[in-house]
Amino acid sequence: MVLPRLGGDGFQPGLPVVNWGAFQPGPMRELVIPALNLALVSFVSLMLTARSFAAKNGYEINADAEFRALGIANIMSGLSQGFAISGADSRTAVNDSVGGKSQLVSIVAALLIGLVVVFFTQPLQFIPVSALGIVLMYASWSLIDLRGLWNLRRRNKQAFRLAFFTFGCVLIIGVIQGIGLAVLLGLLQFLRTVFRPSEHLLGTDENGMIHSLGNTTDIKMVPGVLMYRFNSPLTYFNVAYFKRRVLNLVDGAAVQPKWVVIDAVACFTYSDISVLATINELKRDLKARQIMLILAGRKTELTRWFKESRPTMNDDDMILAPDLYLALRFIQSKESVSESGGDAQPNPG
Repeated sequence: MVLPRLGGDGFQPGLPVVNWGAFQPGPMRELVIPALNLALVSFVSLMLTARSFAAKNGYEINADAEFRALGIANIMSGLSQGFAISGADSRTAVNDSVGGKSQLVSIVAALLIGLVVVFFTQPLQFIPVSALGIVLMYASWSLIDLRGLWNLRRRNKQAFRLAFFTFGCVLIIGVIQGIGLAVLLGLLQFLRTVFRPSEHLLGTDENGMIHSLGNTTDIKMVPGVLMYRFNSPLTYFNVAYFKRRVLNLVDGAAVQPKWVVIDAVACFTYSDISVLATINELKRDLKARQIMLILAGRKTELTRWFKESRPTMNDDDMILAPDLYLALRFIQSKESVSESGGDAQPNPG
């Protein structure tokens, strides 16, 4: 039986020569998309390696610094006629398994590799490839955290399924391909979460504190008020769903509310013209049902955004309150004024 070996006649000794090389602009168009895909997968592979060892050894990493280092390394690899590189998860695992703690490990490894390439290429032919495989398997085994994966199943089943799928893909089809597929699935899962996020109806306890309904039996809805929290930033592809959910909750209520209070802190994070237009439609539909809309939170930003999109908007169209508690206080003051028959107009803050 003949074992494959690391060295051989096809391995050329010596250090690479740094030069610009021949550049032909013709294939640029065909290379742009593959280069972007390679950059994405390389960065994801690098960050997965960095974060895995950071979590294992208890230190912090800087994603910007890692990205800069990756770019500089690839530029130097290109100038020396090398290939695209990324974070070396196998070498990092080997270094970690033998007790490496600092960047000096990589410097020593680079110097040793340089010495081997220059002076010891011939002895490599006596080392079988299977020996390198055993070293990598031993180092990689320390990265498999089955207990952490099982604990993830109890906390977040979607994340567990994605992690287990990624683990299987890396073992079956390779690291780069498996990670690339996992990134795509993770992006789709994120879009699904943003499109249809979790939501809560809010109420108050006996002390007047606001909580989500259903946590305990002590939380009750405020009579005549529907308080709603949409746990995702509103954007053009989920605002229609948001509007439909609010109207469905209003129409499905046992007693139609007089006020709809939206927790604006959770869902209004930036100015989107499609979101503001849909909020105006929601305000109009609620007004047709004799219901007043209140946006509670981010009053300064919302006031500026709505004035920029609709300068003629007045306070009778929609109420902007600094927070949920001041919104409830405004409603109580408004109800008290209506019951007493007064004309005073309370201020939401």
